[in-house]
Amino acid sequence: MNVAPNKVICIHYTLRDDAGAVIDSSSGREPLAYLHGTGNLIPGLESALEGKATGETLEVTIAPEQAYGKRDERLVQIVARSKFGEISEIVPGMQVRTSGPGGSRIVTVTHVERDLVTIDANHPLAGKTLHFHVQITEVRQATRDELKHGHVHGPGGHHH
Repeated sequence: MNVAPNKVICIHYTLRDDAGAVIDSSSGREPLAYLHGTGNLIPGLESALEGKATGETLEVTIAPEQAYGKRDERLVQIVARSKFGEISEIVPGMQVRTSGPGGSRIVTVTHVERDLVTIDANHPLAGKTLHFHVQITEVRQATRDELKHGHVHGPGGHHH
């Protein structure tokens, strides 16, 4: 069975940056399970996996436009420390959930100076070229519930 829309795909992966440093990996964990064709993976990786079969291994380089997009400097803002409410220790690198007109999102604190905090709402991997080593460990039919819910249930997938 080949990778195709509405199939459950299980993969082991290692993600590296341009310098070869590991950003993320499924090593030592269950394979990542996802429902193909439903936007659960970045577009470039999903299209690279299309049509492949169980046991295949791929090396895939994905440009920012097919991953987490280009950095948008408009998403970097300086806000008053008081906007953080009860959070007393604010340090660069910490991630905080914020809410605004577009809904809630995760922002990363990039700089703290007295009463001002610089936050960045770009995805941490925005603007980066990503290098994946992927092994497909399983391709199977999705269950009716998985199709209805738009994600995989069970090991490596989503839990309610």
